[in-house]
Amino acid sequence: MKVWGPYSFTGAAVAAATVLCDQLQKAWMIAIFDGDQKQKITVTPFLDLVMVWNRGISYGLFKQHSDAGRWALTGFAVAAAIALILWIARLQTRLAAASAGLIIGGALGNAIDRLHYGAVADFFSFHVSGFNWYVFNLADAAIVGGVAGLLYESFKSSHKSAGNQA
Repeated sequence: MKVWGPYSFTGAAVAAATVLCDQLQKAWMIAIFDGDQKQKITVTPFLDLVMVWNRGISYGLFKQHSDAGRWALTGFAVAAAIALILWIARLQTRLAAASAGLIIGGALGNAIDRLHYGAVADFFSFHVSGFNWYVFNLADAAIVGGVAGLLYESFKSSHKSAGNQA
């Protein structure tokens, strides 16, 4: 099994930078809010900073209030990160490796929160015309960005391969 490929360093560097930025941003925000979930800081008419402890995964699904549940979610995130690390060795473009690195960094950043705090710290709340998006953090944004990059890459490469068959 190949564990290091031509773009593995790119993926690892992006993952490490994502974890570092995520954890620094969370430490800063936790210090500002002092763990208080009641405060709200209005940044723009469509963005507030709030403090929310998420005990589940995306959108607060699968909330876990037990140590077993917390460890299960942490284990899932670590297993996904390991699978993606192994997959990066087979990737053929820098964009795909960087995108996978964003997902790995985001998953590990949230796993660190679960291990350290028992829940994931979320802060960013977008809202427009009464519609509130879920509260998220930098790690969540990295995961979404990574998935978007992989989707873009898959459409781009499937378009090229479809054109070569003619």
